Amino acid sequence: MNIFADFESRVKAAVEAVLSDSENGVPDLARVTVEPPRDAAHGDLATNAAMVLAKPLGLKPRDLATRIAAHLARDPDVETAEIAGPGFINLKLRQPFWIAHLAGILAAGGDFGRAPATGRRVNVEYVSANPTGPMHVGHCRGAVVGDAVASLMAFGGDEVTTEYYINDAGEQVNVLARSALLRYREALGETIDEIPAGLYPGEYLKPVGEKLASEFGDRLLAMDEAEWLPLVRERAIDAMMAMIRADLKLLGIEQDVFFSERTLHDDNGGKIAAAIADLRERGFVYQGSLPPPKGQLPEDWEDREQTLLRSTEVGDDQDRPLVKSDGRYTYFAADVAYFHDKFERGFQEMVYVLGADHGGYVKRLEAVARAVSGGTATADVLLCQLVKLYRNGEPVTMSKRSGNFVTLADVVEEVGRDPVRFMMLFRKSDAPLDFDFQKVTEQSKDNPVFYVQYAHARSAAIFRQAVEAGLTLPDFASLDRETLNLLNDEGEIGLIRKLAEFPRLIKSAADAKEPHRLAFYLYDLASSFHAQYNRGKDLPELRFVNADEAKITFARLALVKAVALVLATGLGLIGVDAPEEMR
Repeated sequence: MNIFADFESRVKAAVEAVLSDSENGVPDLARVTVEPPRDAAHGDLATNAAMVLAKPLGLKPRDLATRIAAHLARDPDVETAEIAGPGFINLKLRQPFWIAHLAGILAAGGDFGRAPATGRRVNVEYVSANPTGPMHVGHCRGAVVGDAVASLMAFGGDEVTTEYYINDAGEQVNVLARSALLRYREALGETIDEIPAGLYPGEYLKPVGEKLASEFGDRLLAMDEAEWLPLVRERAIDAMMAMIRADLKLLGIEQDVFFSERTLHDDNGGKIAAAIADLRERGFVYQGSLPPPKGQLPEDWEDREQTLLRSTEVGDDQDRPLVKSDGRYTYFAADVAYFHDKFERGFQEMVYVLGADHGGYVKRLEAVARAVSGGTATADVLLCQLVKLYRNGEPVTMSKRSGNFVTLADVVEEVGRDPVRFMMLFRKSDAPLDFDFQKVTEQSKDNPVFYVQYAHARSAAIFRQAVEAGLTLPDFASLDRETLNLLNDEGEIGLIRKLAEFPRLIKSAADAKEPHRLAFYLYDLASSFHAQYNRGKDLPELRFVNADEAKITFARLALVKAVALVLATGLGLIGVDAPEEMR
């Protein structure tokens, strides 16, 4: 059902036929593509075949294009094959082809655009916020991007597991425990005026302190820190993760796996040691010293021998320390062990969705993937830029609940899940995003989520209008071709063309891990649908429902059905509802 892949095969067959008697034979056709033309007025499809093949054949691109175009013009689905510019070939397809394609969309239903299983196992890790408080709006963007990437890749045929990495082994969770103990003392009646520097100030820890008081009474007060710290830390982490899961649920996100970093350190770092031993056996771990950092040396700089990963051999900028001079593992060693664990679980591609401040992780994670897997698995790092919140153009103030930031729950509870999810995807993830509470709730074309959802609601309203007009709706998936052939208006054919882009869009968005492409496509499809609807206001003969002309009405309703199917599928992939009506 991907017409671009279909015609790419036809173009390559045409090239092979044209060059069948060539002395040089047929060159590699891997660079031959078929895409939508930049200007729709130029046709339905465009191919670069002559442009990429002329040089290796020693021919002029336009001369080769003339021969290829003449062969393609004989294809029964091709109306015209014209040469443009230095040698591009533009194809215009016949109306019966588009009608047959519409019938195929209706027959496929919600599976239109779904790719066959690839057999590839993919792990998509996203959010992975430190379990020290509620999620903020920056986490929100990573959560939505990661969830949409996972959905796209699954629809594209991959076997996808979504994962959250719980950073519960660092000093930050000890700070969390000390902050919770302060709230515990407050729950016992002690007056807490100013939160000491270095502790978490948010009010979200008050319920944790109250639960500790209920469970332990005042017994924790008599304990040394070494005794109370692990007790409080475990309960505080559990409470924070429950809060984070609740925040994610507000966005409609439920990840498959919650992986604890502490499990890597259990048994004296057994999993980390195993990963390092495996890499040492294959020559990637050695004892050595690193060159001093460029510029002025830090006061604590030591030229000492360390356990290092030979990561420069697999694309990194420098070799990375795995073990500190005191024998403790570095944070990077845990990253290596975590990837090693994923690889041992059978994943072939690991996708990490991280904040923009993790840009330095890209090369090192890619290097870890090559070293651990021997090049059989990959690491793809997606970076999410900051989100700035506004209300009527003014920056939004901080949340009292969090202490120093706006929480994800604050945003979702004010404007709803759908505007949040859609707008978090309406910019490429590595570009900054401005989110205005007022604009995302406007009922206008300037609000993309409203505009797209309204298109789906309008399609449902059109069907209700047909029923109210006394028409009995047919099974559109089996509507006869004679009826569908009544669709011949350029706007109607244009809508089918836009629908035909969907499978290619899904593949490209999944391959590039860029879900914003789907959000843009849905907006464009909605715009085309609204435009055709508005044409019917000026030209009654183009209205979708005309009770006196049942056959053409059924044909147009079949087109509306196809638009609704693709809108619902696309919105579902990015986790946004497709409403039947909007008030």
